[in-house]
Amino acid sequence: MTLTRRRFISISAASLVAAPAFAQRWQGRALGAEVEITIRGPKDIAVPALKAARDLLTRVEAQFNLFDDNSRISKLNRSGRLVRPDAMFTSLMQLSGAIHTATCGLFDPTVQPLWRALAEGGDIAKARALIGWERVQHDRDLIKLDAHQALTFNGIAQGFATDRIAELLGAAGLADTLVNIGEFRATGGPWTLGLSDPVLGHLGTRTLRSGAIATSSPMAVPLMGQGHILHGSVRPRWSTVSVEARDATTADGFSTALTLAPLSLIRAVVGQFGIRAITLVDQQGQLMTIKA
Repeated sequence: MTLTRRRFISISAASLVAAPAFAQRWQGRALGAEVEITIRGPKDIAVPALKAARDLLTRVEAQFNLFDDNSRISKLNRSGRLVRPDAMFTSLMQLSGAIHTATCGLFDPTVQPLWRALAEGGDIAKARALIGWERVQHDRDLIKLDAHQALTFNGIAQGFATDRIAELLGAAGLADTLVNIGEFRATGGPWTLGLSDPVLGHLGTRTLRSGAIATSSPMAVPLMGQGHILHGSVRPRWSTVSVEARDATTADGFSTALTLAPLSLIRAVVGQFGIRAITLVDQQGQLMTIKA
């Protein structure tokens, strides 16, 4: 399997082959992920809605794309300050803080210096010392990082973008949609999605009618001998974690963090925060699903 993204996403939309003739579909790339938006509905509604979705996706990328030196997150990481952040940025900061708290600090967007040190051969100990979400100050007027800190939203921004697009399509009156921006959110359907692990391959399918699924597999993209999902003191415990939730932001953030989590914490969050089920693949290839 050829990986074209930093973070392996192991769900594919198997049901699209059988999509009816009136389906509208757009494919592209955003936030380092392959994007596919599929709409089943009247053409006179679907076509302008897809254009609006693409325009919105461009605006999301302008906020969170680390590959763009002119994005707001890139500017924040260079200067350590972001004055009067966009409402999307403020919202994602708040959501990230909530997931950080809910996962006992396992979700931490301040790991970017560690990622860079591992990828570029930098000082790993120094980079670890910079990690700490609690040192980031933020409100609707100012985001301020501690000295030499940097953020990455690569473990949640794709889910956030997925939700924004899905909500836009719903507001347009479309009720049979599948949005894939590395994470999936659906309405209508049913949509059949295949679940995979980077080592074990295909594991089964999930049927999605409403809600979201996000999957994280740390070793899909090895980084200096370890998985690319990072933390200051904890290493991944699971080969793959797939979270089914009410929305893609929640599914994405929790699937990232829970690759690092003990089973006790995973059991505790199922049924909370809109999480409906979590599928786990351990390092020995054993699979289990915990449902609310």
